[in-house]
This record gives sequence, C-alpha cells and structure tokens, in this order.
Amino acid sequence: MHTDLIVSQADARPLYLQLMEQIRQRVAAGDWPPGYELPSIRELAADVRVSVITIKRAYLELEREGVIVTRQGKGSFVAEGTDLGTEIRRRELDEHLRAAAQLAQLLGLSAPQLEARLREIHAELEPKEKKT
Repeated sequence: MHTDLIVSQADARPLYLQLMEQIRQRVAAGDWPPGYELPSIRELAADVRVSVITIKRAYLELEREGVIVTRQGKGSFVAEGTDLGTEIRRRELDEHLRAAAQLAQLLGLSAPQLEARLREIHAELEPKEKKT
C-alpha cells in the first residue's frame, strides 16, 4: 500500500510526531474517512523506511487521541466519529493559538492586545472567505 507519508531527518520533530501529524491531516481533510483501514505497522514501517517501534508509537498516540482504533487481529482503522475532521482541526487551532499566546507573552503583549491583533488579521481574511 502506498501511503505518501513522508518523514524527514532534517525535521527537528521526532519521526513518530511527523507521521501523526500527516495521518491527522489525512483524516481531517477527509482523505481517510471513518472506517478507513490504515496500513499495518510493518507495512507502513517498510513503506516509510522507519522502525516498527516508530509506527507503533504513532499509532498508539493516535489511538489515545481517538483518531484511530485498533482491532486485535484485524488492524487499525480511522475512528468512527460524528465529526472527527472538525475535532482534529480544532485541536490544531488550539496548538497554534497556544503558540501565538506564548509568543505574545515574549513580546510583552497583553491578552487584549493579542485579541485585537487576531481580530485585525481575521478581518483581513474576511473578503477572501466571501469570494469562495
């Protein structure tokens, strides 16, 4: 099975985190719908050229997050969720907002200043949203 998942040794993040992010993105985009069977751990390890332990860790973490489920003897599948893609995108948004808040603190911005800046940026994007 060809998955098009790619890991980079140049990326500072651990390989399992790189894989988790790509799998989450596939699920969020709907490329891998609920019930979709993921490659076996050994198959994906061979395809991506990483250790079985790396894939196992990624799958375990994704299972803890509720993104995938593993059925003993049957394999791993995208979890059946009413709106799993939206939930994954919300988690990603929270991560970005947390990073923005940390950066704002480093820059000495108050919460109201950060909120005002976010509103400005959101307003800049509104005309693009209305065109689509």
